[in-house]
Amino acid sequence: MSHHTLTINENEIYYESYIQDQTRQTIILLHGFLSSTFSYRHLIPLLKDEFNVISIDLPPFGRSGTSHRYVYSYINHANTVIQLCERLQLKKVTLIGHSMGGQIALNIAYLKPELVDGCVLLCSSAYLQKSNRSLIASSYLPFFHLFVRRHLEKTGGVEKNLRNVVYDHSKITAEMEKGYLEPFLENGIFHALKRMIRDREGDLPIEKLHQIKTPCLLIWGEYDKVVPLSIGKRLQKDLKNAKLIILNDTGHLVPEERPHEVLTHIRAFISH
Repeated sequence: MSHHTLTINENEIYYESYIQDQTRQTIILLHGFLSSTFSYRHLIPLLKDEFNVISIDLPPFGRSGTSHRYVYSYINHANTVIQLCERLQLKKVTLIGHSMGGQIALNIAYLKPELVDGCVLLCSSAYLQKSNRSLIASSYLPFFHLFVRRHLEKTGGVEKNLRNVVYDHSKITAEMEKGYLEPFLENGIFHALKRMIRDREGDLPIEKLHQIKTPCLLIWGEYDKVVPLSIGKRLQKDLKNAKLIILNDTGHLVPEERPHEVLTHIRAFISH
């Protein structure tokens, strides 16, 4: 494994690469909201022996920057990943996106279909609207970042949030709690999150989803409380070339809960 940082769109983009043979299929991992490449720590060891793997921290999360000049929209995240692929001279990649990362993967497939061989969407975000006007207006208040911090703390902190996204609570460990908490120990992320509230556009509308012809594999947890299975079933209908896999007794955090099953489905999807 090697660690890298590149400046793209006026922000520092951190990524990890596991490259052994350039002739093999390259997988790009995109994490979800309030997460980082840490969420793929169980899946990466399973993928890296068969594929070239690049795992990206989407700003402002993980080890990527929190620049106030960066636009924290889905389309800019998508363009950032596209530019990273161009810098690395990557072609025909497979995108794996969890939650928000799935929506960014769909944006990439819409914006630059020739780059993408396929998308694996793990409990992907879909059909969310833009933040309401009053919340966007509030984000311009001088101390709004403190409100964002307090709101996250009031939701119960990392432990309660993990209990909401993981079906089997016995899988929640101290290492897991520490890994998801670490990015929020710096104040810079809360300033960036308030910009994300105003920059984030809505998820891709149905008419744009209909235009995506890229093969898509949808993998969903049966008991996902964050992005319910009904969203996965709807997304399967709105994408032209999509297959839905449902994992029993699984919540939202499928890369953590079912890495071996996810690997099996990814392997079959790529080799098809």
